[in-house]
Amino acid sequence: MSAATLTATETGSPDDGRYADGPVLRRGDRGPEVVELQLRLRQLYLYNGDANGNFNGQVEDALRNYQWARGVRSDELGVYGPETRRMLESETREP
Repeated sequence: MSAATLTATETGSPDDGRYADGPVLRRGDRGPEVVELQLRLRQLYLYNGDANGNFNGQVEDALRNYQWARGVRSDELGVYGPETRRMLESETREP
């Protein structure tokens, strides 16, 4: 994965288990992984903004609402971490 294709913050490495399902995303990140997040949140009617690959405040708020409603506690609110990713992907179809 090159920086040109994904500028998301990569917290963790493939060997430590925190990166196994994809990068951790947070406000300020950009790229195709953010587009997928936006489209998945849109499927649940939590996000109605543009799917432009920009993790902005609107995406953060939608994600925070999702996490709060689902009881996600291991990931920081508003951060797309491993538990949130697994839950959201299990409830939505791949865009």
